[in-house]
Amino acid sequence: MMYTTFAVVLGMVYNFIPFMILQIHTSLAKMDKSLLEAASDLGANRVQSFLRVTLPLSLPGVLSGITLVFLPAVSSFFIPKLLGGGQYVLIGNVIETQFLTSGDWNFGSAISLIMAVIIMISMYLTRKVDTDPAANGRGE
Repeated sequence: MMYTTFAVVLGMVYNFIPFMILQIHTSLAKMDKSLLEAASDLGANRVQSFLRVTLPLSLPGVLSGITLVFLPAVSSFFIPKLLGGGQYVLIGNVIETQFLTSGDWNFGSAISLIMAVIIMISMYLTRKVDTDPAANGRGE
Protein backbone atom coordinates (compact mmCIF):
# COMPACT_ATOMS: atom_id res chain seq x y z
CA MET A 1 0.00 0.00 0.00
CA MET A 2 2.87 2.36 0.72
CA TYR A 3 4.95 3.91 -2.07
CA THR A 4 2.09 3.86 -4.56
CA THR A 5 0.25 6.57 -6.45
CA PHE A 6 -2.90 5.65 -4.53
CA ALA A 7 -1.13 6.23 -1.20
CA VAL A 8 0.06 9.69 -2.29
CA VAL A 9 -3.37 10.71 -3.58
CA LEU A 10 -5.13 9.34 -0.49
CA GLY A 11 -2.69 11.13 1.81
CA MET A 12 -3.15 14.44 0.02
CA VAL A 13 -6.95 14.09 -0.03
CA TYR A 14 -6.93 13.24 3.67
CA ASN A 15 -4.75 16.24 4.41
CA PHE A 16 -6.60 18.86 2.33
CA ILE A 17 -10.25 17.78 2.41
CA PRO A 18 -11.07 19.76 5.59
CA PHE A 19 -10.28 23.00 3.76
CA MET A 20 -12.76 22.13 1.01
CA ILE A 21 -15.43 20.90 3.42
CA LEU A 22 -15.26 24.09 5.48
CA GLN A 23 -15.79 26.28 2.42
CA ILE A 24 -18.71 24.23 1.11
CA HIS A 25 -20.28 24.06 4.58
CA THR A 26 -20.06 27.83 4.94
CA SER A 27 -21.67 28.30 1.54
CA LEU A 28 -24.49 25.88 2.35
CA ALA A 29 -25.05 27.36 5.82
CA LYS A 30 -25.75 30.75 4.23
CA MET A 31 -28.36 29.24 1.91
CA ASP A 32 -31.97 30.23 2.55
CA LYS A 33 -33.92 27.08 3.44
CA SER A 34 -37.15 28.58 2.13
CA LEU A 35 -35.78 28.14 -1.41
CA LEU A 36 -35.90 24.37 -0.96
CA GLU A 37 -39.43 24.63 0.41
CA ALA A 38 -40.44 26.74 -2.58
CA ALA A 39 -38.95 24.18 -4.98
CA SER A 40 -40.89 21.45 -3.22
CA ASP A 41 -44.09 23.49 -3.37
CA LEU A 42 -43.57 23.96 -7.10
CA GLY A 43 -43.38 20.20 -7.63
CA ALA A 44 -39.64 19.49 -7.66
CA ASN A 45 -38.49 16.24 -6.13
CA ARG A 46 -35.35 16.01 -3.95
CA VAL A 47 -32.98 15.41 -6.87
CA GLN A 48 -34.39 18.30 -8.87
CA SER A 49 -34.25 20.56 -5.79
CA PHE A 50 -30.61 19.64 -5.32
CA LEU A 51 -29.66 20.15 -8.95
CA ARG A 52 -31.56 23.41 -9.44
CA VAL A 53 -31.26 25.06 -6.01
CA THR A 54 -28.61 23.59 -3.72
CA LEU A 55 -25.88 22.91 -6.28
CA PRO A 56 -25.89 26.38 -7.90
CA LEU A 57 -25.93 28.04 -4.48
CA SER A 58 -22.99 25.94 -3.29
CA LEU A 59 -20.76 26.70 -6.29
CA PRO A 60 -19.18 29.81 -4.70
CA GLY A 61 -18.07 27.61 -1.80
CA VAL A 62 -16.68 25.05 -4.22
CA LEU A 63 -14.74 27.74 -6.10
CA SER A 64 -13.29 29.24 -2.93
CA GLY A 65 -12.45 25.73 -1.69
CA ILE A 66 -10.58 24.98 -4.91
CA THR A 67 -8.61 28.18 -4.51
CA LEU A 68 -7.89 27.44 -0.86
CA VAL A 69 -6.74 23.87 -1.54
CA PHE A 70 -4.73 24.67 -4.68
CA LEU A 71 -1.84 26.45 -2.96
CA PRO A 72 -0.97 23.86 -0.32
CA ALA A 73 -1.61 20.95 -2.68
CA VAL A 74 0.74 22.29 -5.32
CA SER A 75 3.48 23.22 -2.88
CA SER A 76 3.24 20.00 -0.85
CA PHE A 77 6.51 18.14 -0.71
CA PHE A 78 6.41 16.06 2.44
CA ILE A 79 3.39 13.87 1.65
CA PRO A 80 4.75 12.61 -1.72
CA LYS A 81 8.15 12.05 -0.14
CA LEU A 82 6.76 10.15 2.84
CA LEU A 83 3.98 8.13 1.19
CA GLY A 84 5.50 7.84 -2.27
CA GLY A 85 9.01 6.92 -1.16
CA GLY A 86 10.55 9.77 -3.12
CA GLN A 87 9.54 8.34 -6.49
CA TYR A 88 6.76 10.88 -7.11
CA VAL A 89 7.89 14.40 -7.86
CA LEU A 90 5.62 17.41 -7.45
CA ILE A 91 6.52 21.08 -7.81
CA GLY A 92 7.07 21.34 -4.05
CA ASN A 93 9.65 18.54 -4.24
CA VAL A 94 11.47 20.27 -7.09
CA ILE A 95 11.62 23.55 -5.17
CA GLU A 96 12.83 21.78 -2.02
CA THR A 97 15.50 19.94 -3.99
CA GLN A 98 16.73 23.15 -5.62
CA PHE A 99 17.11 24.89 -2.27
CA LEU A 100 18.40 22.10 -0.04
CA THR A 101 20.12 19.47 -2.17
CA SER A 102 21.29 21.19 -5.36
CA GLY A 103 21.97 24.56 -3.81
CA ASP A 104 20.62 26.29 -6.91
CA TRP A 105 18.73 29.05 -5.13
CA ASN A 106 18.22 31.02 -8.34
CA PHE A 107 16.29 28.22 -10.05
CA GLY A 108 14.36 27.42 -6.87
CA SER A 109 13.40 31.08 -6.54
CA ALA A 110 12.36 31.25 -10.19
CA ILE A 111 10.10 28.21 -9.82
CA SER A 112 8.62 29.68 -6.63
CA LEU A 113 7.96 32.99 -8.36
CA ILE A 114 6.31 31.29 -11.34
CA MET A 115 4.10 29.30 -8.95
CA ALA A 116 3.17 32.48 -7.09
CA VAL A 117 2.15 34.14 -10.38
CA ILE A 118 0.08 31.11 -11.38
CA ILE A 119 -1.65 31.15 -7.98
CA MET A 120 -2.37 34.89 -8.27
CA ILE A 121 -3.84 34.39 -11.75
CA SER A 122 -6.01 31.52 -10.52
CA MET A 123 -7.25 33.66 -7.61
CA TYR A 124 -8.05 36.50 -10.01
CA LEU A 125 -9.94 34.17 -12.35
CA THR A 126 -11.82 32.65 -9.43
CA ARG A 127 -12.88 36.11 -8.30
CA LYS A 128 -14.08 36.94 -11.82
CA VAL A 129 -16.07 33.72 -12.09
CA ASP A 130 -17.60 34.06 -8.62
CA THR A 131 -21.10 35.50 -9.02
CA ASP A 132 -21.92 35.96 -5.33
CA PRO A 133 -22.01 39.77 -4.78
CA ALA A 134 -21.33 39.48 -1.05
CA ALA A 135 -18.24 37.32 -1.61
CA ASN A 136 -16.48 39.63 -4.05
CA GLY A 137 -17.09 42.83 -2.16
CA ARG A 138 -19.45 44.63 -4.53
CA GLY A 139 -22.49 44.23 -2.31
CA GLU A 140 -24.94 44.85 -5.16
